[in-house]
Amino acid sequence: MALLNFGQPLDGVVQTAFIVKDVHAAMREFTRTVKAGPWFLREGGRFATQTYRGKPTDVELSIAMGCSGTMQYELIQQLNDVPSVYKEIVDKRGYGFHHFGVSAIDYSARIAEYKAQGFELVYEAEVPSGARVGYFDTVSIFGAMIEVIEMIPVTEDMFTQIQKASVGWDGSDPVRQRLPLKK
Repeated sequence: MALLNFGQPLDGVVQTAFIVKDVHAAMREFTRTVKAGPWFLREGGRFATQTYRGKPTDVELSIAMGCSGTMQYELIQQLNDVPSVYKEIVDKRGYGFHHFGVSAIDYSARIAEYKAQGFELVYEAEVPSGARVGYFDTVSIFGAMIEVIEMIPVTEDMFTQIQKASVGWDGSDPVRQRLPLKK
């Protein structure tokens, strides 16, 4: 099996993601309970291009990523009240587990694969690195969505940096600010 530089399988699950009420409190709790960290945090911004259920959206987020071993945890706090894949799950069942992130070397092919299986693409965005992400509604099967993450070199480098920072981490400098998302 081919592995990405940060130890996760090529075209496999690379991330588990949670919707949280308070990203700062969640980082502390995840560090305490699953020893994840340090956290790489982007606070309060919007992706330049994003659609939710076929319509443009303007969801504002704070996002933290950290690892425990090779598993990356993503913590997402929605900061505004616009309709989104995050708000719809919180409204249905509250905060908690939201999606599995899977890597995709060929993003368009992976999107087409999930669509061919009958899954609905409910959210798509271009993230600051230039990579694309697409969420599929697989809640009825997994109790969570699947996010397809375009694994371009800059994305793999970022995920590798996050994972390597966790190896032997002594708890110092637990939150590392990343550039804010575009406003």
